[in-house]
Amino acid sequence: MNKFSKNALLLSVCGALTVPMLSACTIKSASSDKSQHVLRIATSMGYNPEDDYFRQRFTELFEFANPNIKLEFVPTTDPNMMYARPEPNQKRTDPYQKLKEVMQGDNPPDVVMVGYEQLSDLIGNNMLTDLSANITKDKFDTSDIVPAVIDGLKKMGDGKLYALAPTFSSSALIYNKKMFDDAGVPYPKDKMTWEEVFDLSRRLSKGDGENRKYGFSFSTQNMGGDLYYASQVYSAPLQLKTFDDKGEKMTVDSDQWEQVWKTLLQLKTEKLVPEQQEQAAMRAKMQAGEYNPLQYDDFLSSRVAMAIINYGQINQLTNQMKSAQAQNLKGFTPFEWDVVTLPIHQQAPDMGGYIYMDGIMGINAKAQNVEDAWKYIKFINSEEWAKLKSSSTYNLVSRKKYIKPKDGLNFHIEAFTMLSPVPMTDNKLYREKPNLYQVNSIGQQKFQQVVSGNLKVREALKQWATEGDVMLQQIKENPDAPLKPVPMK
Repeated sequence: MNKFSKNALLLSVCGALTVPMLSACTIKSASSDKSQHVLRIATSMGYNPEDDYFRQRFTELFEFANPNIKLEFVPTTDPNMMYARPEPNQKRTDPYQKLKEVMQGDNPPDVVMVGYEQLSDLIGNNMLTDLSANITKDKFDTSDIVPAVIDGLKKMGDGKLYALAPTFSSSALIYNKKMFDDAGVPYPKDKMTWEEVFDLSRRLSKGDGENRKYGFSFSTQNMGGDLYYASQVYSAPLQLKTFDDKGEKMTVDSDQWEQVWKTLLQLKTEKLVPEQQEQAAMRAKMQAGEYNPLQYDDFLSSRVAMAIINYGQINQLTNQMKSAQAQNLKGFTPFEWDVVTLPIHQQAPDMGGYIYMDGIMGINAKAQNVEDAWKYIKFINSEEWAKLKSSSTYNLVSRKKYIKPKDGLNFHIEAFTMLSPVPMTDNKLYREKPNLYQVNSIGQQKFQQVVSGNLKVREALKQWATEGDVMLQQIKENPDAPLKPVPMK
């Protein structure tokens, strides 16, 4: 193909793309390297070369802008078991363990993409390259990356940066301005402590029965009364451990666990958080023609003044509010809302829960093509890429410059960016001993007994520790065997 024909083809392709995509065309046309390179990529998430989601998110723009670089995907899953249920006693291939194997193999991947909880293990085993030298050499600006991403990644590397992530999702505290105005209570602020938020809830909670208004909820949706799991966003920054690092001894019989449970129990006792709505009562209303599509949404129905919301839910909330207003839905009154950061603990003033980074990528310490690996990471984490991807309604791009409310909305979107994630360790224990999840279910049962008044908090924690130790011993002796029932007290 001659030069004229190639340029004509490029213009034709770029012309078929939407306007925001044109910058990618500019990047492509600026590429002058004609030699062919191979860049190998592997993930611990089980993606494969045919995965449309992965390619659309992370490779198509780079491939278009760099036609001289051929991407090869290193598989980390057993292709024979991707869609089949394993036979009894047949173990699935652990994608993360497989990733670690191929990273040290004869033809290792250059770029690896992992989960946040896996970073510390890779860094601790010297399997990732410190990105500082490349960042300095290319004057790659990281100052515009939000704290939720940059600080979280640096924490996993003891202050050094071994990976970058182009997008993330997090949670914030959404509040109903009208309910605050009606109660004469000041709006919440960024980085309030949990105790301050619970105090606000006391000032906003009022009424009885189905007409009661609540100050706070761990979710915008009616949670069905399962406070134990919903409240983990409260306890996560405290980094409480259920059992020791070997998964052999329970650690819940402690003063800190007791204080957390007492705090949650107090929310129930004072009726500061919503009770479970009776399903039978809801069905009766539906049969009587009183169905309300917002009846399961405590926040939109103005049953709750403050609630924890994920960024991906904002678009759904605004659409539901517009729809209810357009339909003149009975009982619905439009109201103004805004968000602030999640509440924090004084022991962890900059840390929040429910922060998920999508596409965490680093360079394998044994990469054979370090130059193109960095080129790829730099491209996917660049301002240009962020600009193209900033229209997503589910994830936020990591660049502050392109984080703006969508569809003409005006709210404090920065609240989703200010807290860093809870440091996490690889959940290798749960992969090796999947029955460990059943140890957590004992805690849920004990907590419900506390809520119902059948157990005192410390007594419940002691029983959880005792019964959990029995279960941990069974798992230690035979990780894959079905667990025998543990006598419950």
